[in-house]
Amino acid sequence: MQIVSKIWSSTRGTLAIYWVLVRITVPIAIATELLSRMGIIKAIAPAFSPVMDLVGLPAALGLAWLTGMLVGIWGAVPLVFTLAPHASLSVADITVFSALILFAHGLPIEQKIIQKAGPGMIATTLLRILGGLLYAFLLHHLLEFTGWLSAPAETAWMPMSATARWSDYLVGLGEAMMWMLVILVLLSWSLDILKATGLLDLMMKALSPVLRLAGIRGEAGHLTAIGLFLGISYGGGLLIREAQSGAIAPRQIFLACAFMGFAHSVIEDTLIVVALGADIYGVLVGRLVFAVAATALMAALLQRLSDRAFFSRMFRHPAGLAGTR
Repeated sequence: MQIVSKIWSSTRGTLAIYWVLVRITVPIAIATELLSRMGIIKAIAPAFSPVMDLVGLPAALGLAWLTGMLVGIWGAVPLVFTLAPHASLSVADITVFSALILFAHGLPIEQKIIQKAGPGMIATTLLRILGGLLYAFLLHHLLEFTGWLSAPAETAWMPMSATARWSDYLVGLGEAMMWMLVILVLLSWSLDILKATGLLDLMMKALSPVLRLAGIRGEAGHLTAIGLFLGISYGGGLLIREAQSGAIAPRQIFLACAFMGFAHSVIEDTLIVVALGADIYGVLVGRLVFAVAATALMAALLQRLSDRAFFSRMFRHPAGLAGTR
């Protein structure tokens, strides 16, 4: 009965989150469709061309990328097939675009959480955006060189598609929002089951050796694992508490937040983009390898950085802990 009670409680929380997402997503989706039909999207798309060209994507998807960074993944995915025809996108395209929004999404909210743990908002935000662009760039060129994932995208869940009539479009939008609700609830239940059965704890313990490779150790590793599986709200929230207590060294907090910026909520977010047609190796395995390698490089660089430079440019912490390494 306890597991049923927990599932019901999390379902109510999910419904509250879903209502917030509806209020954000529906107006943005309708406004985007209106702008598209008026030809404005086509007119402003060239502004995104330089960045999208770097990763081999249509310029129009730059707007979906920007929306994802500001609103979140659920704000970006309904726009993909409105801005770019489904038939024109390959599995590689969906995978590369998914990588972009997995690295950097919902920045105003998530970065505020990270900032409260100590790391500077500008530094960690740039790390997420530039890290996502670098990974997408490398992934694009690897896929282009090998021809891997060049087949047309096969989407298990198409959030939205462009239609000739507004009535058809609104029906499609309604169906997309219903599927969003189903997916959110199923993901919420899955996480509750993983927690109740202890599988989530086992996954976190198995991850500890990997995090040590990235230079993250001790309690910081455990909290990073929580963020990796459950999201920045959980992992970052716990880091805020530990940062205030002084239990974790500031440099370890910074590395933990940097890693979580590259890879967090890997269960929920990965399932969403895989349903769109992304390849799991590109959006999960490759992203984790990149996160470990990039964080390990940062750990090496931080060792060479003076306390003065670190605390003035990259980390804000209460007085008295500034000398902690």
